[in-house]
This record gives sequence, C-alpha cells and structure tokens, in this order.
Amino acid sequence: MESKAISNLATLITDDFADAVKLIYNSKGRVIITGIGKSAIIANKIVATLNSTGTPAIFMHAADAIHGDLGLILKDDVVICISKSGNTPEIKVLVPLIKSAKNKMIAITGNTDSFLGQQADFVLNAYVEQEACPNNLAPTTSTTAQLVMGDALAVCLLELRGFSSNDFAKYHPGGALGKKLYLRVHDISSVNQKPQVHLNTGIKEVIIEISEKMLGVAAVVENEKIIGIITDGDLRRMLTKVDDFSTLTAKDIMSANPKHINVDAMAVDALEVMETNGISQLLVEDNGNYAGVVHLHDLIKEGII
Repeated sequence: MESKAISNLATLITDDFADAVKLIYNSKGRVIITGIGKSAIIANKIVATLNSTGTPAIFMHAADAIHGDLGLILKDDVVICISKSGNTPEIKVLVPLIKSAKNKMIAITGNTDSFLGQQADFVLNAYVEQEACPNNLAPTTSTTAQLVMGDALAVCLLELRGFSSNDFAKYHPGGALGKKLYLRVHDISSVNQKPQVHLNTGIKEVIIEISEKMLGVAAVVENEKIIGIITDGDLRRMLTKVDDFSTLTAKDIMSANPKHINVDAMAVDALEVMETNGISQLLVEDNGNYAGVVHLHDLIKEGII
C-alpha cells in the first residue's frame, strides 16, 4: 500500500514543486520545517537530509512555535509546514502567524483543500488514499509519502547546487561513510612498514623481510622504482617447484609489473583495484617511487569494507 502511494506521488507533482525548489534555492535564509505528531518526526529527518546536502535547515515543533519558538524564524527564512490533514489546531494557529511575518510558506499536505493548503504559497501534494494501518488511523502511508517528498526536494536542491561527493565529505567526516569519501591511500600506507628487497636479494633474506614486516608481501625495488613483487603465495609456489632454493634470488620468483596505486588516491579506489584483480595487497607509489603497501585488512579495519 505504501509502495503504491509513493508511485502515485509522481502524478501529483505540479509547478508548485518546481517553484518551491527555486524559492529555497534562491533564498538568502534557512529552511524552517515544522509539524506536529508523526509529521514532526518526518520534519526532523528532512531537516537532517537538507543540512547534510548543502541546504541549511532547522526544525521547529508546531506546538512549541506558538509558545515562543517563533523566534527561530528570521526575515529571509522559508517555512515548510508538514501536515496530513492540514487542519490540526496547532497548524491553524501557526499558519497566520507565519504569514503575518511575511515569510514564504510551503505546505506538504495530503489535503490541498485544507486550511494549510489554502494558506500556503506553494503546495506539495502528498495525498494518500489510505494508511497501511488496518484501522486507517496510525500515520504510516502518509508519513512515508511526506518523507519521499522531502527527499525529492533535497535531491533537486543538491543537483541545483552542484553538490559533489567532496562537499558531502565535508559534512560527513565521521564513520565508514566519511572515510570512504576522504580517506586516502597515504593515510593507511604511511603507518605500515615498508617491506622491500632488491633484484639480487637471496631467498632467505626475502623470507625474513616478508616475515618481519608482516604484510605478506615485499616489493622488489631498484633505484626507488618498483620492479616487481613477491608474495607469500610466490614463496609457496617456489617450494613446490624446487628442492634447493639456496642459489635463487628475488628476480627468480618475483612477479613483474605488479599492480600499484598512487599515495593520493582514495582508499576506496584501492579496494576496487584489489577486488578487480583478486589481490589482498597493493603497492603504493609517490611520484613514481616506491612508498609502501596497503593491505586489504587495513581497509577492513578502517571500515571501508
């Protein structure tokens, strides 16, 4: 039932939606979003979404507004009022006060003929035929429709502002989401050890280097340039092929032209390279020189995966 109601919202979009988006986009103030009951909870979510996508917004509870919180609304602010019926007592008291202050008002309502629908400057029709509640009482379908309408507003504004993933990272520095947007390869590889051997390094020294640096890999480096790579797997394959490896050197078992990534690349890009090539370690370069290793376990630890 809720799914059908959301699908139907697309048919209810009018010029008021586009005008409401333009109003908010061109406004020098903030967006004040208000509601009562379950609509107030939806208002809080829309506020959070707008704030995180470049449109400053504040929640104002409709009941508290008429007991002092009207002071939140400044001269250039745009007010969005959310109400399924558009006729609740608090809304009927609040709306005239907003209009008397000459702030532009956008309604998100399921009843365009309501008091709110008639008084608002722009009306976003969030009509639903029936609540998913079997008694058609508890706000379910209606609040879902309000939520979707709020998301639609936020996405349109995001696109108008040219809000990029870099902008998004500024507002989401914490958690796994933030790390995907700002964590770079250097941030991880710089704290790892830097296993490396030369072309003529003996196999025993190669094994010691890989074991001591605990990354399961060693870069084969000459004049600071990456020539090849030796992994734990290369050592195991070597043992199945030869009985005496005392005369072997790194160049005899290394893999040439290994996959690598620049220190300034995003950590999430390193993950993509690893997944694409079925590897768990990736060598790191800085201006063409060997700079370290990033391991799949590092990405797991940072929450990138």
